[in-house]
Amino acid sequence: MPNLALLAEEPTLLDQALLYGIPLFGSVMLAYALFNLIHDLRKPGSKRVAQRLREDDGSMSAGFDERIAKESIQRRQRMEGGGLSALLSKFAFMPALQTMLEQANLPWSATAFLINLLGLAALGYIAGYFLGAAQGIAIAVAFGILLLPIAAVQVKRKFRLNRFVNQLPDVFELMGQGLRAGHSLANAIMLVSQQLPDPVGTEFARIFYEQNLGIKIEDALKNMARRVGLLDVRFFVTAVLIQRQTGGDLAEVLDNISGVIRDRIKLFGLVKALTAEGRLSGWVLLALPMVVFVMELVVNPKYANVLLDEPLGQYMLMGAGVAQILGLLMIQKIVNIKV
Repeated sequence: MPNLALLAEEPTLLDQALLYGIPLFGSVMLAYALFNLIHDLRKPGSKRVAQRLREDDGSMSAGFDERIAKESIQRRQRMEGGGLSALLSKFAFMPALQTMLEQANLPWSATAFLINLLGLAALGYIAGYFLGAAQGIAIAVAFGILLLPIAAVQVKRKFRLNRFVNQLPDVFELMGQGLRAGHSLANAIMLVSQQLPDPVGTEFARIFYEQNLGIKIEDALKNMARRVGLLDVRFFVTAVLIQRQTGGDLAEVLDNISGVIRDRIKLFGLVKALTAEGRLSGWVLLALPMVVFVMELVVNPKYANVLLDEPLGQYMLMGAGVAQILGLLMIQKIVNIKV
């Protein structure tokens, strides 16, 4: 007869997970706390800039666009700061990641975003390991935790930039009317930031508050062109820079750019309608194998579980998933016609 006392003292899987997981979780939290501490111990010059960005105008509280613009300036300052941020910013992909976060209008710095993703991916892999999952599944979970938030940010960025392009004709018309009424370029930019919603209102608010902080308005416009990364915005910034050097009727130039952009938006809509079938085919081809596999699990689970239980079947599933994603990307690349 087995010894019940020895069976009761034998550690279970949950006890082992807690034994190894709690110290690991504490170490990750400690590293994160040290990371935030390094960020807080900034140089006196950086503290003065942050204090000025937090100052109120004395009459009323800062508006939403003003607050978002100032937070965006502070995020760029943290990227250019010292400590761990400076170390991580030396990687070639970090500026692109920070630009993607700013284009999606997310209040995160690229360094903190990357460290959090790596920590969550590591915790996902360790959780899969302690739950007894196969090595390939644990690695797939870790990569999924790492890549899915980046994909979500990319989708949010894409939708926001599309809204930005659709708002540009209204921006140029409003600026042209403001210039004809006698406003300066800075006041016309402030008018756009007050009258139009995000994303145009937020980006032009950032231009206005950057030049209020002492940055030349030409440099602020160049920063927006680099940050947004749209060809239409580069047209606008180039026209403004040329006009400020050589003179001329900027309102008429903005009207012409507005007409060109409206025509491009119409052409893009036509191309998008003509290529809708190809994009839909890509998503159908991606979803069809997964739907068939789920139906097979319901109809004949013994036959379908071979892919889940056998190591060769698991590798085949991972290979099929990678091939499906690559096929979707190729189809999207083919139907993505530049206008």
